[in-house]
Amino acid sequence: MTDKQEATIFVEGGDEYELFANADKTAYRLVFKTEELTVPLHGEQLEAFHKEYDIVKKAYPQYGPDQRLAQIWDQGGYSWLAAEAAGGEEA
Repeated sequence: MTDKQEATIFVEGGDEYELFANADKTAYRLVFKTEELTVPLHGEQLEAFHKEYDIVKKAYPQYGPDQRLAQIWDQGGYSWLAAEAAGGEEA
């Protein structure tokens, strides 16, 4: 994979969560650092993530990156996607 394809550009984050994008923003990576879980986002999953992100950002403008990403992680079922990406090791 080239740098353009890998989601290595820091978008936002805090002590518990981080969000990365690739150069052309067609792939993202959501990381829950506390549990060492990562969710790759692209295609329809990325579209759904952007919708949730916009909703949370508008509904809770006072939230910082960790609060915003935690809200999305919890509501969006990203723990299931992370477990799937890890080969079902986490549930």
